[in-house]
Amino acid sequence: MSNVLLIVRRELGSYLKRPSGYFIAAAILLLHGLLFNAFAISDQEQLSADVLRIFLYWGGIVTMLGGILFSMRLLAEERWTGTDVLLFTSPIREGEIVLGKYLSALSFLSLVTLASAYLPALIFINGRVSVGHIASGYLGMLLLGASTLAIGTFASSLTKNPFFAVILSALFVGLLELCWPLGQIADPPMRELLSYVALHTKHYAQFQRGLFQLSDVVFYAGVIYLSLLAATKVLESQRWR
Repeated sequence: MSNVLLIVRRELGSYLKRPSGYFIAAAILLLHGLLFNAFAISDQEQLSADVLRIFLYWGGIVTMLGGILFSMRLLAEERWTGTDVLLFTSPIREGEIVLGKYLSALSFLSLVTLASAYLPALIFINGRVSVGHIASGYLGMLLLGASTLAIGTFASSLTKNPFFAVILSALFVGLLELCWPLGQIADPPMRELLSYVALHTKHYAQFQRGLFQLSDVVFYAGVIYLSLLAATKVLESQRWR
């Protein structure tokens, strides 16, 4: 565990020292603000709960985008810069490398996501919403970002080009979301199977409404575990090449 914490501390320091981390953070917060003003707030009167639900919908998409963008700084960048040799020759297991890299990116993404909490707080100026609704929505947003980032970690383990890792990560996440419309036109039991793997449309929808379902949390946890396990196996196969 100490090795994981060392990697997390090293990577977090790297995020704070490089302008790319601040650029991505600023882009995410800017998108949150723009989409909140463009879609959640309108000239027509809306219930406060509907304003919050619309914000959470677009906020989930922005968080997914953030997870995809942060994936470029994970495993692919180590091979791009040649520093993977130091990792592979050190007494650190592949699982510790993957977990440390993932947790550092997740910590930074979570801080950026939580920094947008002032937006739903603005609803209290002219309306009223449940704090539990906000908390449930942000929990879902963080789980959605964590799952997307885990998929990005796996994508990053497959290539040495950081930009291709982003494209690959977006492709994987896009394919999972594409399963939802495909499921709507498929016959049972394929309909249920295809619809089940949609990260945003299927499992995030309840969080948008302020509802908490353990089955959705279990789904996201499974995606994270399988993605990180796959990234570890890929890294193990590359270590001895």
